[in-house]
Order: sequence, then structure tokens, then C-alpha cells
Amino acid sequence: MPMPARDHTWLFTPGSTFTDDTGTTGRIHLASGGELSLPTGRIVACDPFVCLGEGDAEPFTVTVEPGRYRVDAAVATLTRPDRPAPDSPHHRVAAARLVIRDEPTATWEIALLPDQDPADLGPDEFYGYGVDAGTGCFYDASVDGAFPECVEDEGPLWDAFDHTTWAPGPHLVTSPSSGATLAAFTSGWGDGCYPTWIGRTATGEVTCFVTDFFVAPEPARTPE
Repeated sequence: MPMPARDHTWLFTPGSTFTDDTGTTGRIHLASGGELSLPTGRIVACDPFVCLGEGDAEPFTVTVEPGRYRVDAAVATLTRPDRPAPDSPHHRVAAARLVIRDEPTATWEIALLPDQDPADLGPDEFYGYGVDAGTGCFYDASVDGAFPECVEDEGPLWDAFDHTTWAPGPHLVTSPSSGATLAAFTSGWGDGCYPTWIGRTATGEVTCFVTDFFVAPEPARTPE
């Protein structure tokens, strides 16, 4: 059967902790990325350095009301108890979230593109987007071509990471020519393929979109 959905709520609870199978421990804090404008409510998640402006990234089939929505990231501070403390904290984005409504999430489902069917997935398989530049993002489908400045090795997307010494993010990036925005962040351990999940309330309303970068396993302990 396809990869089962897990409850990502604990991952966006500041102070949540985990230990992976290498003995690395992590503690979660939330990093804010401001509010992302979604003029059409059709949401794209992708590696912006690879896909932005190429016309290849499709929006998810589930849409939301046009508006402005908060973006944040669950950033893990990683340590190895059996090793000396590093000179600076080791941070990784465990997951990134686009918050549609501040209500409890009751169920989770995989976010799909128009040609994707969960019935086609094998055991523990999932749909996700490919990362080849170590980053991910959310943006509205209408602004895919609205970043003409982001070409080759320059533009506001590059500046957002270069000027912060490649800080995890999220970084709210604005095109100076069109005013379009996207929210970008580093993708966990880097390149790979990562699923996006949709949270819903008990009555079926969308609460959030969450991209999981597989940094944190299920926790041994979740704070009360």
C-alpha cells in the first residue's frame, strides 16, 4: 500500500524532540516566512531553482480561496550526544507548511497533481517533487513566469539565500518587476524526492499543506 500519512502536528509544535537511527537528536523550533500571496489559490510546490519559470510545475488538484497565507518551517537543531558540541548550531528544515486556517488537523492526505492516482502506488511509495538544488518552495500557479529576474546565477531568489549565508528559511521572495511572491526554504538533507501532505479539519476543510523532508522520524516523545 502507499506510504501511510503520519500526523505532522507534533512536528510543528515548538520543543518537540526526536532521535533518529544514527543517534542524532533533534529539537524543533518554528521559523516564520511571512505571508504568501495566492491570487488564484492554485498551489505549486517544487524546487524553485529547477522549476521556476520553466512552465513544468503543475498545481495540486486541491485548491483554496485566493488570499494571503502564513508560511512557516519546522526547523530541527541537530546534535550528537556522543560527539563534541559544534561551533555553531546544525539546523535542518524538517518540514515546511503553508497554513490555510488555524484549526486542528484531523486527517491527512497526499497532495496530488492532475495525472496522479494513489491506487497506482506500490508499497510505501508516494508522490512528491524532485529536488536537485537543495531547496523547495510554495507559490501560486499564476506567478510561475513572474520572476524574469531569476535567471542563471542572479535575481531575488539567489539573493535570498546568498545574503543569509544559505540560512534554512523560509525566505519570502518578491519579484521587483511583478510583485509576485514565493516562499522558499532548504530541503532537509538536500536533494531527493519529497511528498506534500494536505491537512483537513474533522469537517473536511483544508488546514494546511506540509512538505515533509524526512529529517525527523516519528518521535519517541511528543510534548503535552
